[in-house]
Amino acid sequence: MHTKTNQVYTLGKPMTEHQILERAAEIIATKFISRDAFTDVKATKEYLTFKLANYEKEVFAVMLLNTQHQLIEYRELFFGTIDSASIHPREVVKAVLEVNASAVIFAHNHPSGIAEPSEADKRITTRLTDALGLIDVRVLDHIVVGKNSVSFAERGLI
Repeated sequence: MHTKTNQVYTLGKPMTEHQILERAAEIIATKFISRDAFTDVKATKEYLTFKLANYEKEVFAVMLLNTQHQLIEYRELFFGTIDSASIHPREVVKAVLEVNASAVIFAHNHPSGIAEPSEADKRITTRLTDALGLIDVRVLDHIVVGKNSVSFAERGLI
């Protein structure tokens, strides 16, 4: 990777802004993967901001974690409109079971830039927490990404 006239290139082709942010998220994940970084809200927010902030539509993702809260897999599960996405607890449970995750962190973006959790955000978090509780999987946090990021755990909502 090298730069020319304020553009970043890889394999001779300019990278898009989204590709650059994706790569930054990968670097952050690699940097912290051997530690309990995803118990650190600041590092988690940083990682998720690079992953989700660039979308123009709402995207709901889950960080699937092992028993040490290290990242097994980041997976974008649901894609919506500019102000909502339909979330299906069954699909979240299925993703958790596929990789044998023991904990999760939910995340979604608010394309408006306003990261304040809505009542719908709070309700779906409760539904997902209840569903995963039945199979002994902990929900550590739900991060809403906008111009700033909001942590449900920091606000005492989880």
